[in-house]
Amino acid sequence: MKILLTGSTGYIGKRLLPILIEAGHEVVCCVRDSKRFNPPESLKTKISILQLDLLDIASLKNIPKDIDAAYYLVHSMSSSEDYKSLEETSAINFRNALKNTHVHHVIYLSGIINKSELSKHLNSRKNVEIELGKGSYNFTVLRAGIIIGSGSASFEIIRDLVEKLPIMITPKWLKTKCQPIGVSDVLAFLSKSLFHPETFNKNFDIGGTDILTYKEMLLNFAKARNLKRKIYVVPVMTPKLSSYWLYFVTSTSYKLATSLVNSMKVEVVCRNSQINNILKISPISYQQSLKKAFTKIENNEILSSWKDSYSSSGLSFNISDFIQVPSFGCFKDKRSEIFENREYCISNIWSIGGDNGWYYGNWLWGLRGFVDKLAGGVGLRRGRTSPTDIHVGDTIDFWRVLYANKQEGRLLLFAEMKLPGEAWLEFKITDNKLIQTATFRPLGVAGRLYWYAVLPFHGLIFNGMIKKLVRS
Repeated sequence: MKILLTGSTGYIGKRLLPILIEAGHEVVCCVRDSKRFNPPESLKTKISILQLDLLDIASLKNIPKDIDAAYYLVHSMSSSEDYKSLEETSAINFRNALKNTHVHHVIYLSGIINKSELSKHLNSRKNVEIELGKGSYNFTVLRAGIIIGSGSASFEIIRDLVEKLPIMITPKWLKTKCQPIGVSDVLAFLSKSLFHPETFNKNFDIGGTDILTYKEMLLNFAKARNLKRKIYVVPVMTPKLSSYWLYFVTSTSYKLATSLVNSMKVEVVCRNSQINNILKISPISYQQSLKKAFTKIENNEILSSWKDSYSSSGLSFNISDFIQVPSFGCFKDKRSEIFENREYCISNIWSIGGDNGWYYGNWLWGLRGFVDKLAGGVGLRRGRTSPTDIHVGDTIDFWRVLYANKQEGRLLLFAEMKLPGEAWLEFKITDNKLIQTATFRPLGVAGRLYWYAVLPFHGLIFNGMIKKLVRS
């Protein structure tokens, strides 16, 4: 069967793709920016790539007419203040575009919405359900709460809180109940629902075996990591203070933190387990989900991470708009060093950032990350998805990967920190020489003043970094 997969570059979409291929389906991968779609080599001959924007009706006309089913895995809750309107428009545009196809079944991954009063985020999910449900196809909605898996936003936020804070003074929403589900179970429900007649035109809640408060989830995580943690819940934290608390302690953006805090005040517990019997799935427990996640991390098998979506920075742009580094009106810091071993040099470059740091002046990089957090930026806490692999679209701390070609020996990064301008950092191998170039395109007088203010630090950091990178 021919399957249309939206959100192919997202956390769930990346993991669902190989499952659909293994089941023998032909998959059309929908992406907004084809340059940041990096499927495994083994899958490239079995998929087709379709670049489209759900807010651009003209681009939706390129959806093949002969598709048999479609997955709607698109969410925008932290990319804009007006995400509710954007999500609703996207759903309507998608539904209308499918009128010109032979689609038989559409599956949407939503959030658990069993309360009469919902957060803005969950209300938006409900509106998308309503709009997609007006189509002339069979429609299945799978509603999930907290998804636990290596690289998931929920897992990484819990991990940040537990591993960084021995004692937590927390908001009262930590007493809210939820029913977390492992990402492997989410994928099983999504794949097994496809063309299953008992799921047609129905919605189902999917969850694991445990109903826990957020406090219990944190303490169970600590137990799994053999950490002793104390959590004290206080009633005085407003939603705004709670958002700031989550933002500064974890790697989440402020917009995402605000959406999460508002949603965490609402219980997300499954109504029943009817779908488990229909699809013959036995979900695993919270502890088992954690164990699987850590196994993936230890084996460097993280297939996708929420940090690699643009929502982790709150930015929205196409990589093609920035891949050509400008020269006019720009400041540049260009350095070069001769290396003895090309393989070692490239290995060093491809290991930069995250837990490995930036080779020189890491405390200064940390200070810059802290200042960025104070200014409302992403800081350094996003790290990187894999300690050895880099793909276009990945995040490396407060940088976004625009170009990465190991054989060519070129890595190009674009800054997502708060700046009075735009910044690029490029590493390029030429013969037996590494060329390292920092480019800054200032915005007004503030941008120029910023460049001259940090120039002494650049001389220290960039000189030390390139000398370390060329060492064997």
